[in-house]
Amino acid sequence: MAKFFIDRPIFAWVIALFILVMGGVAITQLPISQYPPVTPPAIVISVAYPGASAQTLEDSVLSVIEREMNGSPGLIYMESVAQADGTGTITISFEAGTNDDLAQVDVQNRLSRATPRLPASVTQQGVRVDKSRNNFLLFAMLSSDNPAFDPVALGDYASRNIVPELQRVVGVGQAQLFGTENAMRIWIDPAKLQGFNLSATDVNNAIRAQNAQVSSGTLGDLPNIPGQAIAATVVVNGQLANVDQFKNIVLRANTDGSTVRLKDVARVELGGQSYATSARLNGVPAVGISVQPTPNGNALQSAKAIRAKMTELERFSRRA
Repeated sequence: MAKFFIDRPIFAWVIALFILVMGGVAITQLPISQYPPVTPPAIVISVAYPGASAQTLEDSVLSVIEREMNGSPGLIYMESVAQADGTGTITISFEAGTNDDLAQVDVQNRLSRATPRLPASVTQQGVRVDKSRNNFLLFAMLSSDNPAFDPVALGDYASRNIVPELQRVVGVGQAQLFGTENAMRIWIDPAKLQGFNLSATDVNNAIRAQNAQVSSGTLGDLPNIPGQAIAATVVVNGQLANVDQFKNIVLRANTDGSTVRLKDVARVELGGQSYATSARLNGVPAVGISVQPTPNGNALQSAKAIRAKMTELERFSRRA
């Protein structure tokens, strides 16, 4: 075969040029990706069990969910993290090439089987299922030179205005706030509670019963009597809005007409929802926001979009 082409050099050159031309045409048609998805897709399950230790969270919540996740199609491994503040995550990794949408649906279906066995407070807080990687794509910090904006106020602003905007950016799987938002804090005094012969359960039941939004019905609704042309919806302000209203929650009404109110056994104030995390920027108290990418997203394009969104939000914050 070699002697055939040596004796016919023009024919050999024609074949070589033909191969080069076909190769040049084929290069333009090949699928090329600058950052191909080489990492396996992952689904993250986030749970919250207020007041529970890491061991309690692992035994009563995470292990129950893990048992149901076994047998999911394409499952490679699971990674569980239980925090001391009562929050935990389960990262479920699947084989490369697995459709992350179908994997999320299967995880949610299996999670619904484990939900009845979870503690009531966990189901009340909600269990989140996100298509996200467990690594961080970008960190953003929020601080203020105005002393009136403490870390709690900054965290409340970030949770309401910044985190939702980042979650809508294409390629963002999850945005996590390293801070806290505003919440009504009730600090119970055990000595006073024992003096009135009450328990923490009595306080919880009283708050739950007297701080609820109820549907009160309608006056003059159909079928109405002849001649009545006006219907009105009854509005009842059931949910409490400020500290004084929470202080006046009645814990017990005695037969002599006296009452035991929440302010008699506890200190009520507007504070942070959680004090488990804190952040500083150049020594100044701040709030941090971490962004985790989607399993098959383009990290470079997502980072550029997040930076553009943060620049837009920064201009809006300065005007506010």
